[in-house]
Amino acid sequence: MATGRIVSLGHYQPSKVVTNDDLSKLVDTNDEWILSRVGIASRRIAAENETVADMATAAASKALAASGLTAADIDTIVVATCSSADRCPNVATRVARNLGVDAPAAFDVNTACSGFSYALGLIDHGIRAGAIRNAIVIGAEKMSEMIDWSDRATCVIFADGAGAAVVSASDDATPAIGPVVWGSVPEKSDAIRVEGWKPRVAQEGQTVFRWATTALAPLARETCEKAGIDPTELAAFIPHQANTRIIDGIVKRLGLTERTAVAMDIVESGNTSAASVPMALSKMVERGEIPSGAPVLLFAFGGGLTYAGQVIRCP
Repeated sequence: MATGRIVSLGHYQPSKVVTNDDLSKLVDTNDEWILSRVGIASRRIAAENETVADMATAAASKALAASGLTAADIDTIVVATCSSADRCPNVATRVARNLGVDAPAAFDVNTACSGFSYALGLIDHGIRAGAIRNAIVIGAEKMSEMIDWSDRATCVIFADGAGAAVVSASDDATPAIGPVVWGSVPEKSDAIRVEGWKPRVAQEGQTVFRWATTALAPLARETCEKAGIDPTELAAFIPHQANTRIIDGIVKRLGLTERTAVAMDIVESGNTSAASVPMALSKMVERGEIPSGAPVLLFAFGGGLTYAGQVIRCP
């Protein structure tokens, strides 16, 4: 039975950089406060006419070019996003059109920040079932369009970007994408909200922080166990880029050492929701920070409250 394998990655960020000093001119905040609370120094913000589909296409194009495949080889495209302005057509079909992919299965997934790991799990299951051979999995967000720029609790956190992976069927004896561990906490589903026809991001920061710092490390450890990996054997850990204090807490509770590279893309990119995991992974691979074939833990969490993760082998 074939299993999934990530063969290449790509990412895209808008050109506009917004620093903490820039935000201090909009709301009552400063660089020291933002760095101490969430660990963000800067973030990228999309142009007014730049869409989620535009960013998703840019990241997917880069991943496809690095894969050795062509648009004709792709049979499935899935986009994880919670910020697309359009309900129909979905983002995936627009990406397919932009890339020239003919008649793929194309759908979007919305579990907010955990969306990429959910989508990757779905594609791996489809490959195992024999329904998919080559897919593009994308996380893309334009969170800036849903931010109240007068609300310092949210405007300092969220940003825009996209990350993508080409995932293909593999007959290798050792699966390159481990079992997905996913779930949600429905009773806390209102802790992060994007509601209404003119949506604005709202969240109960302390509720999310307490949940993330207590509940997630055991789930991340379970993800490693299902893949037959001890956390200390990981070459890299790519968590959702939500907050440096949350990331540090999970790293400590997993017992990770300096030999495990930990993604901290949040410092320069902010929280890009479903784009954060694939974008951080793509950057680390591009910089040569993770050896090919090495075990990497992906673990994301966010609105819902949802979570999902898997151990992959680095392409």
